[in-house]
Amino acid sequence: MKKSLMAVALLGAFAGVAHAQTAVQIYGNIDAGFTKQTNQTMSIGKRAANTLGFKGTEDLGNGLKALFQLEMRYEPDTGTVENNTRPLFQGQSRVGLQGDFGTVRLGRGLTSFQEVVGSFEPWHGLPTPLGFYTDISVAGFNSAPLDSGSDVNGTGANSNRISNAIFYNSPVANGFQVNASWATKEANGGNWAGIGAGATNYAANSQGTSNPFSVAATYNNGPAAAMVAYERNAVESKVWSLAASFSISPELKVMGTYTHQDREHTNTLRPVVKGAVLGATYAMGPGKILAGYGVKQTEQTNFANDIFTRQASLGYEYSLSKRTYLYIDASRKKNSVNLRSGALGAIPTINSYDVGVNHSF
Repeated sequence: MKKSLMAVALLGAFAGVAHAQTAVQIYGNIDAGFTKQTNQTMSIGKRAANTLGFKGTEDLGNGLKALFQLEMRYEPDTGTVENNTRPLFQGQSRVGLQGDFGTVRLGRGLTSFQEVVGSFEPWHGLPTPLGFYTDISVAGFNSAPLDSGSDVNGTGANSNRISNAIFYNSPVANGFQVNASWATKEANGGNWAGIGAGATNYAANSQGTSNPFSVAATYNNGPAAAMVAYERNAVESKVWSLAASFSISPELKVMGTYTHQDREHTNTLRPVVKGAVLGATYAMGPGKILAGYGVKQTEQTNFANDIFTRQASLGYEYSLSKRTYLYIDASRKKNSVNLRSGALGAIPTINSYDVGVNHSF
């Protein structure tokens, strides 16, 4: 009898553990393929960031939930942590509460601006140079210039995320939502190396001159979606952005983004960077065509340093299942210095290509 009671008790305990574990999810994706750029040899690379994550929720009662999410990045061809220099949980590391008030989280993650602007370019906000998100869509803006591994052009390890931060997402009301994030001025091991004459530099492990913050308002209802966002980083560079998309039919979706960055606080030449992207996706059965054209212009009081970038990209995805698809992309990116005189820039025209497979789990 005692053994039977003990067996029932143990079974109940394990059932409780199993029930708790159902609230935890392991997820991720692996993306690998062949990539080729002008003046580079073909290599094994990636189109999307490769992720491994853990997330979960706990029901606290009265409509309140606790939640967490940890997400790491890795290189598919070597199995190492992404770029070998980035944090273990480069993607995000956050814990928080969710209720009728919305969602509040603490830790590290995408800023409110960076979290939504990638939805308005054809390559789904993927960090591939054949798309537009990491450069033209955000006008080269760097959300975390003082993080280790970041750089002035917004293409470093941590350019679209902030650490030591609080994040808020409001409830969705009639398609509208407000997202906001704010961070402390803690030094994160990096340095800011300004570009050109008049640039202000920050030594390694310097504290920011201001608290970074970001706010975005979005609308998503039926075929239409829109966004407006504003952000200031730790060295007081500022960016604002407008974006919209519209599904003309179930197959055809068009989208556009305009972004304006002001670097006046870090450069006496008061550089202003403007970026604009127009794009579209067209579904054909299990396949989808991606197309886009983007421009970025850097204006300074020093006329000779003005830079104009143009990029045209074309891609195709073919779904083998709900979780696996093949892709192929081609892109041409050209830079010019002093557009009015037509002189070529120091960076040559770059042609990029990739072909690969993406699987999510």
